[in-house]
Amino acid sequence: MGKVQGGMKCVKYLLFVFNFIFWLSGLLVLAVGLWLGFDPETAELLTGDGAPNTFFIAVYILLGAGGLMMIVGFFGCFGAVRESQCLLASFFACLIIIFGAEVAAGVFGFINKEQIIEEVQKFYSSSVADVTTVNGTAIASIYHRTLNCCGGSTSDITEALCGQPEENIRDCLTAITEFFDEKLHIIGFTGIGIAGVMIIGMIFSMVLCCAIRNNREVI
Repeated sequence: MGKVQGGMKCVKYLLFVFNFIFWLSGLLVLAVGLWLGFDPETAELLTGDGAPNTFFIAVYILLGAGGLMMIVGFFGCFGAVRESQCLLASFFACLIIIFGAEVAAGVFGFINKEQIIEEVQKFYSSSVADVTTVNGTAIASIYHRTLNCCGGSTSDITEALCGQPEENIRDCLTAITEFFDEKLHIIGFTGIGIAGVMIIGMIFSMVLCCAIRNNREVI
């Protein structure tokens, strides 16, 4: 079995280094997904009967892609060291799948940002529509405590829930927009950023795979 030489040997080691970085990136994506999914503030705001779960769809995509990236990165390192054409081709195919998942998570976060924020705002508004119910009061209290806000966009709701709120305190609809806007931007930039890095890995794996095949044909 012939080994690649010259410039292709450099590509081989570059691919190995890339895969190690790719594995670390998978760990980062997994960590971001776990943080977004189990963040105490987010969990508090999206628990309860009727709470919207659209936000967690993008989080689950990130978690799945991060876990798959770690597995694929390990096998990509092994395939580069062993100069296995089969492993490198499989690595390339897996990169395409993960690339699609990462882009989907990023695009989902950006495109559905307004919808997700609107769903959470409706959930809050419906909870405080009748402040005499125990459930509505409990949910409102969670939002007020977590987001350091009070009341809705209308003064009657604000007065019923907050009495005389502090002078500079935000209404909760504005606070919800700011809170989830930040979270969804993290999902979007993480997904699209990692997807961009993966293009380099796809190029390296295809170049090395073709070099191994051509080398064996010559031999």
